[in-house]
Amino acid sequence: MRFPILLATLTSAVFAHEGHNHNPAADEMNKAATVFLASLDEPQSKAAKFDFKNKERENWHFVPMDREGVRFDSLKPHQQHLAFGLLGTGLTQKGLLTATQIMTLEEILRSRGGDPEVRNTEKYSIAIFGSPSPTKPWGWRFEGHHLSLNFSLLGDKVIGLPAFFGTNPAELKKGPLKGLRPLGEIEDAGRAFTNDLIKAGLSPVFSEKPPKEILTAQDSTAKAQEVAGVTSDKLNGEQMKQLLAIIDGVASMQRKEIINDSLRKINTTQRKKLHFAWAGSLERNAGHYFRIQGVDFIIEYANTQNDANHAHLVWRDLNNDFARDSLKKHYAEDHK
Repeated sequence: MRFPILLATLTSAVFAHEGHNHNPAADEMNKAATVFLASLDEPQSKAAKFDFKNKERENWHFVPMDREGVRFDSLKPHQQHLAFGLLGTGLTQKGLLTATQIMTLEEILRSRGGDPEVRNTEKYSIAIFGSPSPTKPWGWRFEGHHLSLNFSLLGDKVIGLPAFFGTNPAELKKGPLKGLRPLGEIEDAGRAFTNDLIKAGLSPVFSEKPPKEILTAQDSTAKAQEVAGVTSDKLNGEQMKQLLAIIDGVASMQRKEIINDSLRKINTTQRKKLHFAWAGSLERNAGHYFRIQGVDFIIEYANTQNDANHAHLVWRDLNNDFARDSLKKHYAEDHK
């Protein structure tokens, strides 16, 4: 299949909403992944494809290391376009912009003397688990330094967690991209909310010293953290809006068709069962950490490394990362 035909097929996949699925994101992922796989030669295909039940599917990382999957820099230009097309089926325009900015930061670090192989803007890998299907479970991952985007599909249901974004530097302080802060809005919103709570006599600060890293780390299964800070049942209407706006800011990286089920639970059954906690300094450019935790999810943000100019953001589902809970229900129904 030649590139113009592949590109035409991808275009129709990205914009078409018809098909077996009621969820456009699932339909488009199926089509985009199928076209991407069709573009690969035999060695590339062998590197990219895994069984759905392979343990590698839950082996996620965000450090600059070698990964399983087909390397982005091993792809030809037209294959790279198709890979970005697949990535675009899972992220919003904001999310895709953030991801590409994070990848670009690797070149900044390389230009400052970093190892050219470690600081490689194309040292990212794509892995497909199972075969794209409108009915059978399958999944895919786009991962490299400071990016780990994991998608699991069961028919028209898409689970996009865990989702990790990191930035080093968190803010570019010199050069032509001076002022670039890919995660800056989220950090600023967390700090502003903390300051407003303190003024209202509801301090969420649980420690003057922040943890060195997000506490859920790179564990395949995230663990709930202790309840700390301020619980949402203590918040007034305006404060609740601020808290939900931070959650919405993180959620806005992913397409609404993917994240809406999680947001619906947070806004209804979990609304009064959230907690917001802050650790570290409230000064800009000083180490800090905050988290939002509900019944079955946790969002963590840490900016503590490299003189508090190196940020990590993660959203984890305590039950359904990698679609674990959904798959149990799926297999139980299938067995019936």
